[in-house]
Amino acid sequence: MTNPPAQAIEVTVPGTDDRRYQVIVARGALAELGERTVAAAPAHKYALIADSRVAELHAEQALSSLAEAGCDAQLLVFPAGEWNKSRAAWGVLSDELLECGFGRDAAVVALGGGVAGDLSGFVASTFMRGVPFVVVPSSLLAMVDASIGGKTGLDTDRAKNAVGTFHHPRLVLIDPELLATLPKPHLRAGLAEAIKTAAIRDADLFAWIEANAADLAGGDLETLAELISACAAIKAAVVSADPAEEGLRQILNFGHTAGHALEALAGLALLHGEAVAAGMRLEARIGEAIGVTEAGTSIRLDEALEACGVPNLLDGSVRADRLLEAAATDKKNRGGLPHWVLLRRIGEVATDDAGSYSTAIEDDRVLEHLEAALRTAADDADSRP
Repeated sequence: MTNPPAQAIEVTVPGTDDRRYQVIVARGALAELGERTVAAAPAHKYALIADSRVAELHAEQALSSLAEAGCDAQLLVFPAGEWNKSRAAWGVLSDELLECGFGRDAAVVALGGGVAGDLSGFVASTFMRGVPFVVVPSSLLAMVDASIGGKTGLDTDRAKNAVGTFHHPRLVLIDPELLATLPKPHLRAGLAEAIKTAAIRDADLFAWIEANAADLAGGDLETLAELISACAAIKAAVVSADPAEEGLRQILNFGHTAGHALEALAGLALLHGEAVAAGMRLEARIGEAIGVTEAGTSIRLDEALEACGVPNLLDGSVRADRLLEAAATDKKNRGGLPHWVLLRRIGEVATDDAGSYSTAIEDDRVLEHLEAALRTAADDADSRP
């Protein structure tokens, strides 16, 4: 069976002479990495950066493709794990680039999931005051969301993604075939992020996910490729409209205020998509409680997440006061208050009186709603067969 033709989705970066880059979605695209990288990001030397797990699985093919295109490429590997998206890892990789003779005419190719993309992108944005980079996502979460938009970053002991830059890639090359080696928990985490994308922007896509949940959860590559293209197109359109997250791009943070707080409480031991799923469950219930979100939205989200096999982390063990305390360090805070992205309904994000896509809620008020949301989320989970 021949693979369908590549889909090219364009991202515009306003303020940079309207520079554009493409998001290519095509099964078997990793074999084209060298040719496409040379065209999008010509350089004297390339650093292929991957974590230790992904390097074992895919680095050989990536290096082979780069070599076939005449690229002088060298593999740099960092230890796998969210906790390695750190200032220490950034320092080690930056030093390795210098030791290996990389200069201002170098480029970085990030191969891996969201951690590799964020860390490699931050290295690229700071090395020699910024060199070009290409992203080759290997996880579903990175394919549908994290690889697109130019956000790079590191975690600190106090907050996730607390240190970072906007540094847009020259190319995002998505090969759904890489998902064949993705562990099932990571597949489900990516499906949670896809559900978020549909929930904030496309009710029809949300309904399509509901109808195709079994194939998606089962890892059917054709169905997943269709999902990736749809989500990538939404993310590209939002990023093109608001590259620096000054307005519309805030909608992408649905589920993330509570989700990042849950990740912090767990010491970054949770998968990001699992935490975002829990955050969506909570934030939909908060929205319903204050009359912003259409009644029944939280239950529909629950059912879509469950149909895709995304676990419910809200089992009654999470304390509202500790979650709110962790949310206080979130980088989206303004005026000392966490900001919450709330749905109007499936497919649409609510705006506040000033037209902002995020809402500040006083701590005492949100604590009350968080406590209620945690109770109802756990009760709803227990009541389902």
